[in-house]
Amino acid sequence: MTFEASPAYHRRRLQDRIVRGLCLLAAAAAVYPLLAVLGYVASRGMSAINWDFFTKTPAPVGDTGGGMANAILGTVYIVALACYVAIPVGVITGVFLAESPGASRFARVVRFASDVLAGAPSIVVGLFAYAVVVVPMGRPSAYAGGFALSVVMIPIITRTTEELVRMVPDTLREAALALGVPRWRATVFVVLRSAASGILTGVMLSVARAMGETAPLLFTALGNEFWNIALDQPMASMPVQIYRYASSPYEEWHAMAWAGALVLVVLVLILNIVARLVIRRPESGR
Repeated sequence: MTFEASPAYHRRRLQDRIVRGLCLLAAAAAVYPLLAVLGYVASRGMSAINWDFFTKTPAPVGDTGGGMANAILGTVYIVALACYVAIPVGVITGVFLAESPGASRFARVVRFASDVLAGAPSIVVGLFAYAVVVVPMGRPSAYAGGFALSVVMIPIITRTTEELVRMVPDTLREAALALGVPRWRATVFVVLRSAASGILTGVMLSVARAMGETAPLLFTALGNEFWNIALDQPMASMPVQIYRYASSPYEEWHAMAWAGALVLVVLVLILNIVARLVIRRPESGR
């Protein structure tokens, strides 16, 4: 007995193939810019990647060689300062927004302010940090740079924490409260523990966003051509150093700018990959 497909069956198969092809084409169009950026930056920056790049400070004008070791270290210091401020504030604010009973007016105001801050241009954040930190201190510093980046990170962490805490089943909260656990302990040891992997992903994404910010650091950390670990002094950072090299008239510095951009893109890519692995680990263990 043979099965003869109807015209409607062939039509549906043709429609399915067309839609699948359009989906694959859209996915390729979304991935192409990332691959194009990585390929182009790698082709321009690999020539300047060497041991000196990671171990030496920038060379004076006219000299060859040098590196971005101070800028790499400065970026680590400034981002660490930003995390020290942004992670506790963002997580606590997100938990408050998710757990506040009845969506109080204050919670709505905080949520609206977080959304507005998330969309604020980074250069405005830099000007704000300049007025709040740099002017009272009388000079740019790593503290000011860390403060500016923390303002960029806080709304990302806040909104991520709020959404993930809301996704925790109410049965977990009710079970903890039924055992006589105080509400704050249930929130900290049950709710936050259940959402920890997702919150960590949001933190990593905010760190990746902060590592690539240039405008806030132009007004705050300013930059430094030498080694410096004093947090109350101007400090070098990779985005600012790349900007200065790229805007210079020297071909040697242009190559260094491409190398710094390559290192920065790879670091951001690694952070995003780690974030994906962290969020998938609980799912694979279920």
